[in-house]
Amino acid sequence: MQSKFIVVEGLEGAGKSTAIPYITSILENKGIDDIVHIREPGGTEVSEEIRKIVKYQGDEKIYPETEVMLMYASRIQVVNNVIKPALLSNKWVIADRHEFSTIAYQGAGRGISCDFLQTIKHETLGDFTHDLCIYLDISPELGLERAVSRGKLDRFEKEDIKFFYKIREKYLELVEADKNSVIIDGNNNLEDVQLQISNVLHKHIFVN
Repeated sequence: MQSKFIVVEGLEGAGKSTAIPYITSILENKGIDDIVHIREPGGTEVSEEIRKIVKYQGDEKIYPETEVMLMYASRIQVVNNVIKPALLSNKWVIADRHEFSTIAYQGAGRGISCDFLQTIKHETLGDFTHDLCIYLDISPELGLERAVSRGKLDRFEKEDIKFFYKIREKYLELVEADKNSVIIDGNNNLEDVQLQISNVLHKHIFVN
């Protein structure tokens, strides 16, 4: 079966780190065991160094435009050095975040214009995109509650609740406009979320 690029998106606490191993297990049960996992920002040696800067919590202000450039610098590295070569070798790729995260977080959340983001995307990665995006939808309150329960918060998790409402609204808009994206209700219990994920994979990936 032709390899696919599957992206899992969602707010903090949406359950991405639980969903990805479950997706992997479904693929493996179908005989697909050559799977590459990446996270964004990150996924290569250089990209992981960029991730450290993105997560920086020192005294120096990080401007929204700087944040965007860092995200795309990381993405360029991982797409060209990992994702595309893997797909060409018929390896499947599962990503923890990709393009929609930047549009939602830096676009809607930070106020960077869509035109600016589209220009960067076009100039750096062209029309490269996911084969399937699974968006785990969750209320910002529940997501942050889960994030707090995990321990120390990062720079993004410390943002005001209004920040996450703007992000969620943009995510929903993006997913609803994209035929290769689906919404999973992440507010439900684990068994229900996994059932939704399984149904999505069988509908969009294993249609034959």
